[in-house]
This record gives sequence, C-alpha cells and structure tokens, in this order.
Amino acid sequence: MTTESTPSTTHVRPGIGLTQGVALYVCAILGAGVLVFPGQSSSLAGPSALVAWAFSALLGLPLAFTFAALASRFPDAGGVATFGEKAFGPTAGGIVGWWYFIAGSVGQTIVPLTAGYYVTSAIGLEPRWAPVLAAIVLAIAVAANLAGFKVGARVQVALAIGVTAILLAVILVALPQIDFEHFTPFAPHGISGIGQATVVLFFAFAGWEAIAHLSAEFRDVRRTLPRATLLTIVIVTVLYLGVAFAVVGTGAYGNRTLDRISLGVIIERGIGFSAVGVVAIAAVVICLGTTNAFVASVSRLGYALARDGWAPKLLVRRNRHGALQYSVLAVGAIGGAGLVGAALFGWGTDDIVFIPAVLVLATYLLGTIAAARLFTGRLRLLALVATALLLITVPFAGWHLLVPPVIAVLASAAHRLRRARNDNGT
Repeated sequence: MTTESTPSTTHVRPGIGLTQGVALYVCAILGAGVLVFPGQSSSLAGPSALVAWAFSALLGLPLAFTFAALASRFPDAGGVATFGEKAFGPTAGGIVGWWYFIAGSVGQTIVPLTAGYYVTSAIGLEPRWAPVLAAIVLAIAVAANLAGFKVGARVQVALAIGVTAILLAVILVALPQIDFEHFTPFAPHGISGIGQATVVLFFAFAGWEAIAHLSAEFRDVRRTLPRATLLTIVIVTVLYLGVAFAVVGTGAYGNRTLDRISLGVIIERGIGFSAVGVVAIAAVVICLGTTNAFVASVSRLGYALARDGWAPKLLVRRNRHGALQYSVLAVGAIGGAGLVGAALFGWGTDDIVFIPAVLVLATYLLGTIAAARLFTGRLRLLALVATALLLITVPFAGWHLLVPPVIAVLASAAHRLRRARNDNGT
C-alpha cells in the first residue's frame, strides 16, 4: 500500500519554511528533557546513562527519517493518527491518535513544572510553589497559540536560538569541572538501570512525530521537512550528548532535588558565584519554547481526532485568529490538571514521566510498523530497523505497559458510544 493522500484542509495557509521548521523541531525535542533527564537518567543508571543517551540518539536517526517520510507522503493535521489509519484502518488511527494526544498533553504538566523547579530554587521559594509558576508558563504558551500560529512561529525561532546558546554555555562551563573518577563504577545498576533510563528518555526525545501534525502547513513539505529533520538531528545529538556528559562528568546528580536542577548546579560551580537566577531564566526560555511547540502540535491532533469522529466536534472550531480555540484549551486543561495534582499531592516530573514516555513508545511502534506497511524498498527497511530498536526497550517499561491498552479500550468505547448517539440522532 503506497497510495498518497492530499494534504488535509485545516484552513491554514502553508507558511512554514526551513528556518521555522528547524526551530519547531529543536524546541519540540530540546525542552524539559535536557533540564531534568540528564540527572534523572544518571540516578537510574549511573555513568552508564551515557549508553542510554547514545542509544536514544542512534534510535532517533531511523525514527526521525521514518516520520519525516510519513509526514511528507501524508501531510495532515492528524500526524500519527493519519499514518495509523492509512496502514491499518480508522480504529488504529483513532487509538494511536489518542495515545499521542494524552502523552503530549500530559507533557504540558512536565515541561512547565521543570521551569517551576528552577525558578523556585532561584528565588528561594519552597518546591511546593513550582506548580504555580509552571501554570504561568503554560498559560503563556496557550495564549500564544490562541493568538494564531504565525505569532507562535516567529517566537519559536528566537526561542530555538536561545535554547541552543544556553545549552552550549552549560557544556563549555562544565568542561573544566570534568573529573573522570565520576565515571566509575560505570554501571552500578546494571542493564536494568540502562533500560529504565532509556524508557525515560523516550519522552526526552519525543518530538520527531510532533511536527508531523504541522506537516500540511509546510511550504514544499517534501523538500523542507527532510532538510529540517537532518539539521535538527545534528543539533539535538550534539547538545543532548554534550549536556549528558557534562552532568555525569561533574557528578551533578544523585538525589531528587539535585537531579531537577543539575544544569544550574553546573553553571554555579563553574562561574564561581550564584548563577541560579540566570539558569532559571534559561529554564523558562527552554520550557516555554517546548510548551509552545507541543501545544501547537497536539492541538492540531485534537482537531484531526474531532474531524474524524474520535473526539467531540467542538475541537474543530476556530477563533477569529484562525486558532483551534477549544483544542488548544483542551491541551492546556489536561496539562493544568496535572499541575493541580502536583500542587495537591506533591507529584514530581519523575513520578509522572513514565506515563507519557510509554505512550510515546507505543506511538513510535505503531508509527514505524505503519511505515513498514505503507512503504517499500529503503524506506521500509528504515522503518523495520526503527521498529527492532524500539522493541529492545519494551521489557524495561514494566507495569506502565498497561497504560496504552487501557487508553485503547477507553477510546474505542467512547468512539462507539459517540457513533451510537449520532445514529440515534441524539
């Protein structure tokens, strides 16, 4: 099956060029992951967390180009839902769409909360105030998207430049602090620790599929999207591995509090005076960029799910700026609900992250299997390689593997109920 689809009509004029495409990719992938996951993964695996980072970066190559090929061939706001439907029918498309919609929306708890950790540390507030500050970051991203994508895209380019500069600064400041004694013992928690770290990093590297939901809005998608993918792979690999090496080499990890602000500790130690305020600003910039990109992407998916009968029709409505008003608000509401849980029950990013990480893993698996069905030749081989690499990590997800089938059952039941009501004219 290799039939191509025409771009879906979302009433948005294609306007994303190479620069904006790279900016969206960079900010979608480099976010909360680069702020908290180097510390968290190192606590799970010790210095061998670098193996998990390297494996995740390697896995990113076939994943990135597989999803770029799918998005170029089937440009649609549905993204992964469209790919699943093309390969396996509407039920598969609806289920994988809900997997990613929930993963992306829950991510808008994790990303702003990371910014909250850094800001509370900088101004001396107790960590319990982090959800309040996170809510401000989320509200800004939602407001930017409600104002229309054109505004968000311009901001995204500036944020991408800022993110890259900030992370390069962290790497450079860390170099004189590297102590190779921090690399022994290399794997204190064995293969299990590396596997668990790899599962966590699925959320850190989530984003290759996110831009697929904006593919119909690219100018000359078949040329621009692959080029943006290649440039982003280079940028992301260098920055992620550099920051992970910096955290391990400086020993800036080891407990829950330290893991959350590893980059700030590196900067403070390297400069010789308190730099937490500067790092807090950097954290807000990074998290705002990521939140902005994902609210834009996931709201398009919400539109597609509603368009295809898998979500309430309300999500297709637009405001006077052309923004998907209710879909954007739905993403913000789910992220905000997570922040309420963090405020009331003390949830941290390390408590929440496995849920969206496993949903992203399931999304990747269905997406690569769909590509193997839809493509032939080298593209099919690329998709099969990505699928095989993904399967290596599945056993390390533990009981969290129950999350995708539970959501699949609930989404299917809700869809059947919605169809029954429509058939009855209610």
